[in-house]
Amino acid sequence: MERRHFVQGAGLAGILAAGSAPAFAQGQPVVKWRMASSFPRSVEALYGAADIVCKRVAAATGGRFQIELFAGGEIVPGLLVLDAVSNGTVQAVHTAPYYYWGKDPAFTMGTALPFGLNARQMNAWMLFGGGRELFLDFYKQYNVRNMPCGNTGAQMGGWFRKEIKTPADFKGLKMRIAGFAGRVMERLGVIPQQLGGADLYPSLEKGTIDAAEWVGPYDDERLGINKVAKFYYYPGWWEGNGAVDAYFNLKAWDSLPPEYQSVLEAACWEGHNWMQARYDAMNPAALRRLVAGGTQLRVFPREVTVAAYKAAMEVYAETSAKFPNFKRLYDSMMKFRDEQLLWFRVAEKGFDDFMHTIGTIK
Repeated sequence: MERRHFVQGAGLAGILAAGSAPAFAQGQPVVKWRMASSFPRSVEALYGAADIVCKRVAAATGGRFQIELFAGGEIVPGLLVLDAVSNGTVQAVHTAPYYYWGKDPAFTMGTALPFGLNARQMNAWMLFGGGRELFLDFYKQYNVRNMPCGNTGAQMGGWFRKEIKTPADFKGLKMRIAGFAGRVMERLGVIPQQLGGADLYPSLEKGTIDAAEWVGPYDDERLGINKVAKFYYYPGWWEGNGAVDAYFNLKAWDSLPPEYQSVLEAACWEGHNWMQARYDAMNPAALRRLVAGGTQLRVFPREVTVAAYKAAMEVYAETSAKFPNFKRLYDSMMKFRDEQLLWFRVAEKGFDDFMHTIGTIK
């Protein structure tokens, strides 16, 4: 069996469990990369997936392949890491693809399309629905190769200084909202703002913005957003999942030995699974603390969500007509989503609906 096939079949965990990392790396070159994250260290779960990758790569290769991780802003501003990996300033980055929708709206679907897929459906589309192949082809235009490397799961709808009762309440609202979702919200009268996580608290406190979405209870609590905005809405229809990618400069990737490529991909999948598990484990307690501390938890009224859905469909039709990359990815994702909804409605929703009622059983 070829060594690369062994690595792909056994996986990184099997290599480490066998204690064979030094032997595996024997005779391989010493490689040192730099990875720039879009995220600050304080956002522990988002930043942590990339940290997992770097540590696993070093461990699996006996330290012969090392990736030094830098937090957002340390060597590259967090929202500019795509340019840095594209031009070879760094060999790798860890980022949310939808930050770059201004370059091409197709980037949106690398993270989350409003009213798109949930996290499990996103994984299925990437692995078995053609999503990964479409993205590998798309990203060649930017001189990068992508790997899934994290997912937040479904996100919250954000923090508001006033209640949202009808679509009209969005008019004139200055809201931090990331990615392409801002285009949809504009249709409802929102003035979207692109801000990093560190800017949310002071911007809400000073009244520079009226509302902000970030991720969910665990991260939002750590940023202290609950101290400057009272109403916490759900669901975040713009992010039924929040996928995060690692990008590799194509020249740097092609220069790696096949064994290192396999180790790096396996490490990214570990970071991917770690992130979602981390959020699923930490969000429940954080939500309880927020509500106990005075946060007013609210569900978006159906009238609001329906208006947002209709606005989204209008935006997608217009965007598909102008941007061929977006249309290719959008058509693929929506076809896959419709099939997934049929299955999830039958089995997953049936199970979830019952489980949500077990506290009422005597």
